[in-house]
Amino acid sequence: MKSKITLFLGLYLIWCFLNWMPDWQHLLVGVLVAGLVTIVTGDLFVSNIHVLHHLRRVWYFLIYYMPVFVWECIKANLDVAYRVLHPMLPIRPGIVKIKTNLKTDTALTFLANSITLTPGTMSVDIDRDKGVLYIHWIHVETTDCEKATKIVAAHFEKILAKIFEEDV
Repeated sequence: MKSKITLFLGLYLIWCFLNWMPDWQHLLVGVLVAGLVTIVTGDLFVSNIHVLHHLRRVWYFLIYYMPVFVWECIKANLDVAYRVLHPMLPIRPGIVKIKTNLKTDTALTFLANSITLTPGTMSVDIDRDKGVLYIHWIHVETTDCEKATKIVAAHFEKILAKIFEEDV
């Protein structure tokens, strides 16, 4: 219940900022929209985000995760741009399976979103019980699970484990 209230308040604040000159009609519609979105997606809201209240975890997120994520996005953008602009369009799309040792919902969500937000890859499915993610890759370099894991996810996984799964 606490997470749904937090979600509602966060959505309502975003609504208020997007309607900077609010009048009572906009505020009322904001309550209705935030309430509807909370009802529909409230169960999907991550409930253990409290782990980021520890300074060390925030430090790892800002100092280690963000630079790695930005660097991987830059490299992937250049790779996708090359493939699009190349006259022969050198792509070999496919779905690969990667293994992960991450167990918590928050860590798995961050890993899947990090992969999806990196151009050229997209998370398709997560099998939490087996510790497997299925990734659509614009140019499959290998179908070997271990090698694909190393190429696609290993750089994110180590840092996310320190942020979301290690004891403080």
